[in-house]
Amino acid sequence: MKPFIHNDWWDVLKPEFEKSYYQNLHQFLIEEYSHYDIHPDMYHIYEAFEWTPFSKVKVVILGQDPYHEPGQAHGLSFSVMPGVKIPPSLQNIYKELQSDLGIQPVKHGYLEKWAKQGVLMLNSVLTVRNGQAFSHKNKGWEQLTDAAIQKLSAREQPVVFILWGRAARDKIKLIDTSRNVVIQSAHPSPLSANRGFFGSRPFSKTNAALEAMGETPIDWQLPETVTVDAN
Repeated sequence: MKPFIHNDWWDVLKPEFEKSYYQNLHQFLIEEYSHYDIHPDMYHIYEAFEWTPFSKVKVVILGQDPYHEPGQAHGLSFSVMPGVKIPPSLQNIYKELQSDLGIQPVKHGYLEKWAKQGVLMLNSVLTVRNGQAFSHKNKGWEQLTDAAIQKLSAREQPVVFILWGRAARDKIKLIDTSRNVVIQSAHPSPLSANRGFFGSRPFSKTNAALEAMGETPIDWQLPETVTVDAN
């Protein structure tokens, strides 16, 4: 099998790609991409893994499935391409970031800088039909991304897992909480942000946990202007 993730994630996840559930998922995706408008495009499905190698992961932010409107999704949870309107959940993340660390919101939603510092922004489902949220749920993606979470949980160097909302918080069963740090709250969606997301201070808590582990904290300040990384 030719590698389609170009770092150490390939060796970590290759056993999953050889299982029957993934073969079934692969056939399903061939049909979907042939007949429907699917997000992200097929060359960016694994972008979160590409940008944040297994050995470099410090923090995991778990999402559900990709944005389902044109031009938004590019393979990282919560992030959107430059020039795309910032989605409401990400707007609320920026508000909490400002409240927590005093960081002024930027005018884009491209989170590459976080990913390159070791923040794995992983959706539990990696593809979606245009305009149809959760349309690729229960097709096999969850088994793959659960395996990724378990592999990180078992890694020698611990990880900070940020779990926002019920779906993400359900993943706590995959995490060894005796050695990893879990930060959880309500989801930043406008439907739930006022029920425990605002005021939860996940960014300062994450950095405090990283420093306690002997890791360099994340610089959460995004650049004012961005260009798309072609690599």
